[in-house]
Amino acid sequence: MELKTAELYKSFGEKAVLRGVSFSVTGGRALGILGRNGAGKTTTIRIIMQVFSPDSGEVLLDGQPMTPGKVKIGYLPEERGMYPKKSVMQQLLYFGMLAGLKKREAAANADRLLERLEMTEYRDKRLDTLSKGNQQKIQLVATLIADPDIIILDEPFSGLDPVNAMLLKDLVRELIAKGRIVLFSSHQMNYIEEFCDDIAILNGGKIVLSGDIGEIKRSFDRRTILLSGADTKKINAFLTEQALPFVSAHEITDGKVAVTLRAPQDKEALYKALEPLAGSVDAFVVKEPTLNEIFVHYTEGAI
Repeated sequence: MELKTAELYKSFGEKAVLRGVSFSVTGGRALGILGRNGAGKTTTIRIIMQVFSPDSGEVLLDGQPMTPGKVKIGYLPEERGMYPKKSVMQQLLYFGMLAGLKKREAAANADRLLERLEMTEYRDKRLDTLSKGNQQKIQLVATLIADPDIIILDEPFSGLDPVNAMLLKDLVRELIAKGRIVLFSSHQMNYIEEFCDDIAILNGGKIVLSGDIGEIKRSFDRRTILLSGADTKKINAFLTEQALPFVSAHEITDGKVAVTLRAPQDKEALYKALEPLAGSVDAFVVKEPTLNEIFVHYTEGAI
């Protein structure tokens, strides 16, 4: 199964929010939709969910226009959308039946997910008696109760402590392994890197970067080498003494020696130059940019 947005344009009044947004994601791979506030993430998600239509362009599922009722979408919003004064099970049944399930099926699915997230003891409690993290888990149960084909998670780990975050992580991994289409929207880059195979970065209503995260990282300038060892001061002093012509800078940072080369192809020359330090250098690693660094690089100057 493949979900694709093709040249989505959307304006509200005179303000152009989306200006030709195109990306694709296949089942079994998770896509991170990234962008600063106002970049168009929420508008894109709402068009995928068919909350409203684009001015032009379309959303395709397996190459065909996605039509209402033909595919099940589970959406976890950043702003919670449940009823605080109602019991957990009462509203889970409501959301399940709203998604087309029979009452018995909705109850079975709710109980299974509550047990999976260690929330069974709260099934008959009012939502507003639960902690913020547990409310988030109930919201996730409502998102998944109808076993959706497409799952959209907007800041899914907000408010979760490490133990609850791990439960949610395991569940999300299972969904990806089952071939579901999973879309993440988050400002927490560590979670995007952990779960997503691909990213699409929005800036000013346009996709400025998209593709496989690993390939994107490898496409960046790879001139910085991280050297590890028991005595980083010795390694750094050696580089100072040698004054190697192909090294433009070096410093100790985060317990490693970061060596900046004049050109990426100088890696082999550096490796050979370090032979006198055999036994002192434990690791020679090319530094890849973090997803946060990539995000900042492509969104500086965004509205």
